[in-house]
Amino acid sequence: MAYRVVIVEEEPELLDEMQKILRRSPDFEIAATYTTAAAALGQAGMFAPNLFLIDLDSDSLAETVPAFRQLFPEAILFGTFEEWDGVLAKQAIDAGANGCIQTPFTAADLLEHIRLYARRGQVKPATLISFFSPKGRAGRTTLAALLALLIAEKTSERVALIDADLQFGDLPIFFDIEPKRTVVDAAQDIRLLNPVTFEPYFHQINHNVSLLASPDRPEYAELVEPEALTEIVLLAGNIFRYVLVDLPAGFNPLALNICRISNHVFIMTMINSGFEVTHAKKTLDMFSTQPDVRRAVHSVFTRVQPFTEEQRNKIAAQLTYPVDYMIPNEYKMISVANSGRLAYGLPKESLLMQTVDNMADQLTRKGA
Repeated sequence: MAYRVVIVEEEPELLDEMQKILRRSPDFEIAATYTTAAAALGQAGMFAPNLFLIDLDSDSLAETVPAFRQLFPEAILFGTFEEWDGVLAKQAIDAGANGCIQTPFTAADLLEHIRLYARRGQVKPATLISFFSPKGRAGRTTLAALLALLIAEKTSERVALIDADLQFGDLPIFFDIEPKRTVVDAAQDIRLLNPVTFEPYFHQINHNVSLLASPDRPEYAELVEPEALTEIVLLAGNIFRYVLVDLPAGFNPLALNICRISNHVFIMTMINSGFEVTHAKKTLDMFSTQPDVRRAVHSVFTRVQPFTEEQRNKIAAQLTYPVDYMIPNEYKMISVANSGRLAYGLPKESLLMQTVDNMADQLTRKGA
């Protein structure tokens, strides 16, 4: 059955070109065309459309997309624009669009975009989660990998892992894979990519989890500009419902940019000596001064022993902030991660896995 399409486009030449392209395809039927969103909202209902292509270059996105979603809750809503804009695409999806596509496009392009966004998951904003630590060996990578697998299992939605620890990323080792492409390749090509052409840069770990790997040589890290990584993460949000980013240790423009656009930032600290709590406090102090009410910053302490509420209160007293999450010291689970066996099953009976499973429950409730 063909899609019944309503096109909203104010440029006459582009509108004519889109009609000609779609009319040549048996997969699409032009139901109606409009030059303004207001006219489409008032009249399109009589044609029973199930696909809207809405020009976002000219209309007020924040008002237009929710209005179409309210009137046509079951229809596929696609925003269109002449130059790909990651921020605009994110705003469109946040407002209720299924996705976005750059014009001009072919009928095959449109079908591929429809299929890709359908695989993504619910028609809801992407949940961006970043993992930050003041120093290394805090358990960022292990937690990111475990949460990605558990979130995908719980939601059946697509989850991306992006290894942004550009000099010493370990995520390919955790899954015993050798990706053909890396963050460096994506950064070099980002200006030319759209959601469909970006998807092959990810290495599929299982049905719903995919990895964009770090470079295989530390010196390649210099080829990734902070702005390019930000665009990569925003574009990934068009393909995946959850995007988890493992960041390098320490403050730098790359890490701060990603934390700024994240819905959740996990501040990771390993308990070893008294200095770690001091470092975590300095980090939380810095994040608390940044005016961003949308972002949730969570303190996470790993290798906590004894794993008790008394210990949580003790750390919180030193930290002067609540301790949001504690993760127990469990060498068996760490050895599983380091051996590359994560993709082959998770030993869920362990205390560590029960703790991370609870974290995944909370994230999927918030991101649902």
